[in-house]
Amino acid sequence: QKLAVALVLVFVAGAHSWTLSSSPFTSSSALLRSRAVKPLRGGSGTTMSDANKIVVKKPTEKEKEIASNWPTWQCGVSKFPWSYDSRETCLVLEGEVTVTPNKGEPVKIQAGDMAIFPQGMSCTWDVTKAIRKHYNFD
Repeated sequence: QKLAVALVLVFVAGAHSWTLSSSPFTSSSALLRSRAVKPLRGGSGTTMSDANKIVVKKPTEKEKEIASNWPTWQCGVSKFPWSYDSRETCLVLEGEVTVTPNKGEPVKIQAGDMAIFPQGMSCTWDVTKAIRKHYNFD
């Protein structure tokens, strides 16, 4: 009976161009079944609820110094969807953006802020003032 359920899941998932073997949660799902007290975790050890949490803070002088060696990215006023395959930390040098996770609340980020975007998050970027930032992917 378990095999039949697994085959149905694979069949249904395949119809949606998503397979259990390519899911970042596959091995964690097996762990979840064997230990019900464990939270479901994404690839970098974050819980599913953390996959939609953006951390925004004022950076320390040391963090600013480290970020100054990262690549720079810039974008004019625009609105677009984005997904994070890995965690990104950035230091916003100029501009302003509101980032809204698909399953979360909007977060305003502006010049002088350091932001951390979790792996696995999908969101919409609404750049309201042209933005320039240093960025680093973990």
